[in-house]
Amino acid sequence: MGKWSLRLVAALAMVAPLAACTTPAPDAGGGGDAASGTPAAGTVAGRLEAVKGRGKLVCGVEGTIPGFSFVDSSGVYSGLDVDTCRAVAAAIFGTATDIDSKIEYRNLDSTSRFPALQNGEVDMLARNTTWTTSRDASGGNGLEFAPTTFYDGQGIMAGKDSGVTTFQDMAGKSICVETGTTTELNLATRATELGITIDEVKFQDSNAAFAAYGEGRCEAITSDRSQLAAKRTGLADPTAHVLLEDVLSKEPLGPVTLNNDSGLFDVVKWVTYGLIQAEEFGVTQANVAEKVSDPSPDVQRFLGAGEEGNLGEQLGLPNDFMVQAITAVGNYGEIYDRNIGEALGIDRGLNRLWTDGGLMYSPPFR
Repeated sequence: MGKWSLRLVAALAMVAPLAACTTPAPDAGGGGDAASGTPAAGTVAGRLEAVKGRGKLVCGVEGTIPGFSFVDSSGVYSGLDVDTCRAVAAAIFGTATDIDSKIEYRNLDSTSRFPALQNGEVDMLARNTTWTTSRDASGGNGLEFAPTTFYDGQGIMAGKDSGVTTFQDMAGKSICVETGTTTELNLATRATELGITIDEVKFQDSNAAFAAYGEGRCEAITSDRSQLAAKRTGLADPTAHVLLEDVLSKEPLGPVTLNNDSGLFDVVKWVTYGLIQAEEFGVTQANVAEKVSDPSPDVQRFLGAGEEGNLGEQLGLPNDFMVQAITAVGNYGEIYDRNIGEALGIDRGLNRLWTDGGLMYSPPFR
């Protein structure tokens, strides 16, 4: 055994006792419940068991963005993010029937979303959240980012009669922006790079920002381009506003769980990948039941059938977890078309499958 191997053995010998003596941190608000025996949010696999025991998935969403997460006057939620919550819940509870009865949606603004997850008020976020280093790192916000469900970029919207056609034209003008977001940081960075000064009018949530813009309190507004397109539909005259061609950033958006909770994170991760893989396999909401008998071993394994169809057990789920998820919401393409393509008219672009020139790609289900 060489010197390197001896050092490794010694290091492992020191780490093992420490790991065995480590106790989970107490949940700061809602994840752990001593009275009910619900595990704390920070324990490995604890949150998944807590969700099962509770009988509901608490999903943090935005709630006011058409196409992503929007609640109508009758209290019905819709959108790509909402369908992600539904797919995860269907997989966990092994049913696609009346799936919204298995979910509690929490509307969260940009500053409350991370504390809500960290304190155990929600099990996961599906809320237009950008994947960044500081949010992912354990020394930052301590979050875990599941696969990207929408590749976006930050844009600017202005009135057609404002004279603003490029970001450079914003010099000396006012722009509405939601605080506590990467949008706010990107705006400042891009302005510094161009050497221009912009009057930032900051708001706690997107509703207030768009209301102010609609009232003419700022000359432009900045957010993810998809959000601008969605919110424009709610303005008094949507045709009077134009989305500039400038793209100020990369904004990979997707669901989020808490660090050190591998059980729930793995479920959210593989259900999200499964929606993408389902589209690649041609498995849809309409044909998923018959696809269980597909002669392809890959498709059978994916849907929990055949000799190797035990992937669900490995995740702590029913083996047909993807059958239930797809039955509830369809595959990724169906989700996109229903909520964003048809409703907002946004081309899939980078959100196409990798086989069609996009970035949507799932690791193998095996």
